[in-house]
Amino acid sequence: MAQQESARVRAEEEPLLSVENLQTAFFTDKETIRAVDGVSFDIRRGETVGIVGESGSGKSVTARSIMGLVDSPGRVLDGSSIRFDGEELTDKTEEQYRGIRGGEIAMVFQDPLTSLNPVYTVGNQIKEALRLHQGLRGAAATEEAIELLEAVGIPDASRRVTEYPHEFSGGMRQRAVIAMALACDPELLICDEPTTALDVTIQAQILELLDELQEERGLAIMFITHDMGVIAEVSDRVNVMYAGEIVESAPVEELFENPRHPYTQGLLRSIPGNQPGSERLETIEGDVPTPNEPATYCRFEPRCPKAFEECTRVHPASVEVNTGVDAEDHSAACLLYPEDVSQAEAVELHEQRNSEREVSER
Repeated sequence: MAQQESARVRAEEEPLLSVENLQTAFFTDKETIRAVDGVSFDIRRGETVGIVGESGSGKSVTARSIMGLVDSPGRVLDGSSIRFDGEELTDKTEEQYRGIRGGEIAMVFQDPLTSLNPVYTVGNQIKEALRLHQGLRGAAATEEAIELLEAVGIPDASRRVTEYPHEFSGGMRQRAVIAMALACDPELLICDEPTTALDVTIQAQILELLDELQEERGLAIMFITHDMGVIAEVSDRVNVMYAGEIVESAPVEELFENPRHPYTQGLLRSIPGNQPGSERLETIEGDVPTPNEPATYCRFEPRCPKAFEECTRVHPASVEVNTGVDAEDHSAACLLYPEDVSQAEAVELHEQRNSEREVSER
């Protein structure tokens, strides 16, 4: 009996989504772009995990990889693992993936106009999702569509269900897209910059709505954005991405109080109002590079104010960082860490981790 109880506890602790060594590449005539290069993270039930970084960091490709929506000439490479509720997704056929996409994992995109068909009413589009994933038709589907629109805060839902997308405001369209995603009754909702095209007031309403829906339905949420302010508001845990890699990962409060990677520090310094007394907003000079070759060095090195010689030849592995507080699960991919050893010893540790990884991947 005790063994059954401990097994049940372990099962409850298992992540809903577990991504390990995710590699997604795009093969062109000129080069191979490693858009996602060795990304690993977990999302647990009822948890919100933020993915943050500049445009070109690989955030959206990570989401599309999880959804099985990477188009040619891109593909998820062998050795990648995406486990959802204990089930491996990378070896599934497109037909098998359709049952999971939408039904168990749903996605809300940045621009609601790309998710809504302009020639069908909003209600018809929600009812189509209900038919595909819940088998509802006719009056039952219409009633459920109205209830979903009400759930996402659209007033006079029985009338709005017969209207077309162009008759909705930007904020209302995004609410309708969220209603479509909820029609599938998913366990995981992936939000790819869902508030970027909205003004600040509407953005706050959408974030509040997602919080309420999560509490009511026990949703796990993966929230992608480049806005550190939004990340601070919605996330339980944050993964910072740069050039296809996660460079820092920590609980949200810990990340904001004790950022360790120079890139994360730069992102936080660039938030308006985050540097009181400063006349100018700080920026990170340069651009995110296109990751078109294996990472045998630190990809942030050309832009890093703390770079030193070894950064040009040693790829940083993800290591636990010492924050001086009782923080858990805080890691950074930077040769400056661990801090409790000499710089030479830290570099040696990263080289050792890289060698171990290469051996395990053979």
